[in-house]
Formats: sequence, C-alpha cells, structure tokens
Amino acid sequence: MRRIFAIIAVVLAWLPTVLAAQNSAAILADSVTIVGESTIIAEGNVEVIYGDTRLEARRVTYNRLTEELIIQGPIILTEGEESRVTADYAELDSQLRNGIVEGAEIALEQRLNIRAERISRTDGTYNDMYGAVATTCQVCNENETPFWEVRARSIRHDTTARRLYFRNAHIRVLGIPVFFTPRLSIPDPSVERASGFLLPSLKTTSELATGIKIPYFQTLGDHADVTITPYVSPVTRTLELRYRQAFRRGEIEFNAAGSDDDIRPGEFRGYLFGEGQFRLPRRYKLSFDFQTTSDPGYLLDYGYSNEDRLRNELSLTRTTREAYVGIGLLNFRTLRDSEIPTSDQLPYLLGEAIWERRYHPSFIGGETRLSFDAQGHSRESELDILGRDVLRLGGSAEWHRDWTLRTGMVAGLDTALDIDLYQIAQDSTYETQVARYTPALAAELRWPFAKVETSGAAQLLEPIVQLAWTESYGDPVPNEDSALVEFDEGNLISLSRFAGKDAEEVGLRGAFGTTWSRDDPTGWSIGVTVGRIFRAEENTAFSESSGLSGLSSDWLLAGRVTLGDRFALSQRTLADDMGGIGKSETRIDWSTSQLNLGLGYTWVEADLAEDRLEHISEARGNGRYRFKRHWTARVNARYDVNAERMAQAGAGLEYQNECIKMDFSVSRRFTSSTSVSPTTNVEFTLSLGGYGEESERYRRICSEFR
Repeated sequence: MRRIFAIIAVVLAWLPTVLAAQNSAAILADSVTIVGESTIIAEGNVEVIYGDTRLEARRVTYNRLTEELIIQGPIILTEGEESRVTADYAELDSQLRNGIVEGAEIALEQRLNIRAERISRTDGTYNDMYGAVATTCQVCNENETPFWEVRARSIRHDTTARRLYFRNAHIRVLGIPVFFTPRLSIPDPSVERASGFLLPSLKTTSELATGIKIPYFQTLGDHADVTITPYVSPVTRTLELRYRQAFRRGEIEFNAAGSDDDIRPGEFRGYLFGEGQFRLPRRYKLSFDFQTTSDPGYLLDYGYSNEDRLRNELSLTRTTREAYVGIGLLNFRTLRDSEIPTSDQLPYLLGEAIWERRYHPSFIGGETRLSFDAQGHSRESELDILGRDVLRLGGSAEWHRDWTLRTGMVAGLDTALDIDLYQIAQDSTYETQVARYTPALAAELRWPFAKVETSGAAQLLEPIVQLAWTESYGDPVPNEDSALVEFDEGNLISLSRFAGKDAEEVGLRGAFGTTWSRDDPTGWSIGVTVGRIFRAEENTAFSESSGLSGLSSDWLLAGRVTLGDRFALSQRTLADDMGGIGKSETRIDWSTSQLNLGLGYTWVEADLAEDRLEHISEARGNGRYRFKRHWTARVNARYDVNAERMAQAGAGLEYQNECIKMDFSVSRRFTSSTSVSPTTNVEFTLSLGGYGEESERYRRICSEFR
C-alpha cells in the first residue's frame, strides 16, 4: 500500500513533466522524496521501466532538468530476455540508453558472462566494457578461476550487429595465458551461424604422427557455408573442405580433402564425398550420392571412412500410397584387395527403372499389383564370361486375398506371373536373347490364438502353413542380382526368397512355422519364431550357407526379449537336423541414464558360392558409461574368434560442462592389407564454447562445489 501511495505522489507532482515527455522512464518505489523543483529521490525496491528495459535498484535520484538517473546498487538491469546486467553504481539518462555503469557483470542469453570495471552505454546500441573478462563457464564465487576466459582492455557489444569486439585480448586456460591478439571479434550468443575460426584439435596416428587441425567456418549467406580445415603434421600437409547449402526444396553437402604426405611421396592423395536430395513437384524426389578417392588406402589412413566399396548413385523416385516410380543410375568401385586385381570383371555401371502400382478390384476382392522394370549392368572387361553384360526387361502381376473362416483361421491365396526378356553379351554359356515367364501359386493358412491375462498381459500364438508352386519356362539366365540370400522371419512365408529376379525358387514346396509373443503391461515383451521349408525337388540355386539348399531347409530359430527401452536381446540361428549351425547372430543392448552397452556375436560358415573362403566368427562390443555428471568413458572392440586375434579396439574419455568439451580417444586397427597397415590413432579434441543447447544440459550447479 505504501508503494502505491508513493507512485501516486510521483504522478501528481510530476504530471506536467510526464505529459510533456512521453519518452521518459516510469519510476516505482517504496518511498519517494521530492527535493526542490527538479529532483526526486526514490528508495526501497526501486524499479525503472522503459519499454523492454527494466532496472531494479536500492536508490534512484532523478533530475528533471538534465533527465539523468543516478542509481545506487545493488543494480539489476534487464533488456528483454537477452541481456541481464548486475552492477554497483550507474548514471543513465531517463531512457536507460546512455550513461555509465560501474562494477558490472553481464549475462548474455544466460550463456556468456562478462565482468567489467565500467560500462559506457551509447544509444542503447553499443555497450563499451572496460577492464573486462568474458567466459561461458559457470563462476560460483569471486575467487574461482574459470576453465577458460578472455581478458581484454575493452569489449564492445554491438547489439544491432550482434557481435562482440575485443581489444588487446588474451585467452587464459586455468588462469594461464595461452594466446594474445590485439583484435578479436566473435558473435554474441544470440547468433546461430557466424564466420570465424573454430577450436583446433590434436590428432596422433602411427601413420601420420602428431598433427593439428585448425578449422575456419565461413558463412555464405543464410543458406550456405563452407568449413576449411588445414591439417598439418610432420608427415602430411592436408586441406579438408566441407560445403553445405540448403535450398527451398532440398539440401546438398560435400566433404573433401587433399593431401601431400610421406606415405606416398610425390603423389596427390584425396577424396570427395557428396550427397543431396531435392523434393520436386508431384512428390518426386531427386537424390544423389557421390564417392571417389585417389587410392584404396587413403580413407582408412586418414580416418575419413571405413567404406570398402564406393557407390555413386543418381535416382529419381516417387512414392504414394498406391504407386511407386523409380529411376536410378549406379556406379561401383571396389577398394578391397581381393577384388582390385579383377575389378574390371565386376559390374561397375548399373541402370534401373521400375513402375509399380496396386489396385483393389471389387469384383474379385483382395489386392492386385502390377509392375514393369528394366535393369542393365556393364563390366569393363572384354573377356568372354568374365566380362558379361546383361540387360533385362520385365513385367509382373500379383494378386493376394485373405478370408477369415468361422473357426478363426485366416486363409490366403497368392498368384503371380513374371515375364522377363534378357539380352546377354560376352558370355558364350548363355543364349544372347532369352525370354522367360514364371507363374506362381501359393495358399496359406494361419490360426491365431489370442489371450489376455488378468494382469493385462497379451499373448498371441499363430501357427502358419503354406503350400507353394513355381515354375520357370525358358532358357537359363545368369544369376546377377540374387547371389546372397538371407533366410529370416521376413521371408519364411514367401513366394520367393531370392532378393532379385534372376534366380527363381521353382518347384513344389511347403513352409510351416509358429510365432508366439507375450506383451506385458509392465513394459517387457518376448517373442519366438520357429519355421522350416520342405521341397519336392532340390533347388540347387541356393548356396549351402543360406540354409535353404536341399530338400529341406535348416531350422529357423529366432527370438527376442525387450524390457521397455532399457534392454533388448535378439537372436537368429539357422540349424540343421544334426545341430550344425550355418549362420547365427546374437545382439544384446542395455541402456540406462548412465550406461549404454551393446554386445554381439556373428557366426557364418565358409561358402565358396558366396566368395567366403573361411568361417566368420566375430564378437563385437561397444559401450558408454557416464560415471559422473560431466565424465563419460567409452570402449569398442571387434574380436576375430576364428583367427584368435583382435581386429579393432578403441577407448575414449570425455569431459563436458557448460563451457568446455574435452575428448581423448585411442583406437587401434589390427588388420592389414596391401593398401593399408595396422594403425594406432590417438586424438585429443578441446572445444571451448557454451552457446549450444547441448552445453546447457551439462551446466554445473554451484551448490555441487560448496
């Protein structure tokens, strides 16, 4: 109530002035004293308000003639949500736009903290800070030394340009000066993108020795940027580039590097990767991927990529609920030592086009699918058989319908007809032109049993059986697109288990299986699938390790267990009647707020038909453990059980708070080839910042240190 009377007194006494000067600030206080005809003294919880600017103080003296405010602290000056200033003393005009502030601390966007002996405000646009110290680190007391800070003779904050200009500045880490510059300019925290140097990083490898990377980020308007990173060590002189651009309907990104190193003296080494996608009218999507490198070992030597086959692709697609259209052109280049000597015998250029549409005819019910496609590929070799080129034109029609019987069973019927025309060149073992048509018919029966327990848990048991017949008429053709076959839950019941069109699963065959699942309302679930396939005649097109060869397939055994988002176990095995295992894969994932752990094991038997001369027996694991709020440790490993040796291993330690991120990692690749050698990498990255949302997640709480 006393505060209200004070406001009324000010308004009555200064009404002529307020009416004449609409641009003056409003003053609120617990008590007001009027001295003479030109001075007012406000005391106790004083607030001065002008537009978005608000000032709180213990005592304010206002001179009507000079329109000046003498303010005694403690003072809190806020401008919207962007800037907050605390100070001991200030002299400002009535609009709070001009004057001086002494003993000030500034928080910009609650991220960058600046302490200054004195601040000079000009037109509300420029804040010149003298004897200033800036940091994004949380400082809990006056005697605490932040991890990093910039000390400068003066700092100018241009609120219009949203930049900070440092004069005679030096950067300190843990109180130790490490860098001096007479001029320094950085964006203020409200800027999302700005040109300038990024923090350097140190990298040590057994191949490239110890080097330093100093990236420079350059904006190119509002929608494009480029990052230029010199990488220098005693062994290499490298320049890395990254270019990004966003368009109204798409985006592109290119990453490249060029090197002059001592690994291959006198040779230029480099790589270029690019990707992009564009959303065109009528739901069309244009995308491209581009990958090239100077030599097979460059990507691994510099740690840019683990790709061992480079893929270049240009595609145009359109996907709707009822139709799909796709046109693509692909180019492949192998980096594998075993394939490089015969790379001209591998398909290097492939083109494909496909049109597919589905219908729901009312007169027969069910779903009908029509598709037309063309596919061709070429090899560089001119040798017979080894340089085979193939062009295929095809069309297919499929129809499927389900019926639910009174017993609860679900009966299904599938029919299909494929017609393909082949043009085969440079292979004397096949006819030059081949016409082939393949009819197929399948009937299936499912009997789902569902149960809801009193606890709310739901169980589903579904036996299923299928009887299928397929026959292919026409001369044989080479199998180019179905060399590798996976037998799993997804194709246990299927007309064909080949991935492409060149190979067909012909003859009379039957498949049966059972799936069971239980979903508990407490968040955990379990599922099991068991199945097998029988044939009237053996299909020799399947490889031994596929699990599908012979008159009967291997047993498919698959299972999963999940505990909400915390735990997941999945396992899939192909086993014969004698217990022999052709393929097996197990994966375990465990995730909590502190721990992320993944373990896996893969077994695949040797198979010459799949170019695998030895068994694959490999264990792998990776994990991250956040043992304190700001500390995280991580490990990864891959062990070749068959060779009884480690293939790859790595470990890292990371510290992050609101103003720094330190990352130390060590990794070792134990494998070797003619193009790459076993390599040990040691990398240390230090990032000073604090502007991003990620940094806010790690902001320290001062009470943690008290």
